[in-house]
Amino acid sequence: MSAPGHGEGEQKKKRPKSSIVFSQPADTGTGQNVNTQLVYAVKHLKDNGNPMRLQDLAILSNVPLLNDAGLFDKFKNHDRVVHDEKTGLFSYRHDYDFRNKETLLTEVQRHAKNGGGLSVRLLKESWKEAPAAIEELEKEGHVLVTRTMKDGQMKMVFYNEVPTPEPPVEDEFRSMWHSLHVPPEADMLRVLRAEGLQATQGEAPVSRAQQPKKKGKKSGPRQRQVKITNTHLQMEGLDLSRDFVVPPKK
Repeated sequence: MSAPGHGEGEQKKKRPKSSIVFSQPADTGTGQNVNTQLVYAVKHLKDNGNPMRLQDLAILSNVPLLNDAGLFDKFKNHDRVVHDEKTGLFSYRHDYDFRNKETLLTEVQRHAKNGGGLSVRLLKESWKEAPAAIEELEKEGHVLVTRTMKDGQMKMVFYNEVPTPEPPVEDEFRSMWHSLHVPPEADMLRVLRAEGLQATQGEAPVSRAQQPKKKGKKSGPRQRQVKITNTHLQMEGLDLSRDFVVPPKK
């Protein structure tokens, strides 16, 4: 009797399931493309928010800025990258350059000349403390803020050309204002002439003598047409369109 085969007595080993999805490329960090690495480096510089040394930026972003001369040249000449020649530090160029509430208000006021406002999101990217400063400026009446209907988040900020609250009026001017009296309408022309003033055409009264007379003969009173609706009176021979005079009682 022959011994059973080795394949019949042993259990087949199951292949371990792989978690790798071959339909999608693997995440290789910053990638190998120069333009992709440039995007990573500029984004990291923007998110950091502070000036950085090139060595620190290369290590933290995992971008070979120190070894790739072509990549470094593109990074240095990027329109959003600012290089300080004195300190050797690199920083991100934001849309607006301010670091306090006063300069933020100046920026908002400058854009108000063209009748526009500023995006709070872009202002926050330029300065992280911008939302808090905008709320203070709104309470002080210097700016007007629009908010979203859903959650009330600040959306746009505009310069308030009529600041509120208005400055108080002194009591001296209040008393002077209330002491002024407007003359009656009949004496208005006389008072104006005494002061060397002249009434406007719309305010000057027109006398009856100056009113133009209507041409043509005056027509007599029109006899009102009466529609007879009562057939019984019509059968009795009464004309409702005529005027009847009731004789006085004796």
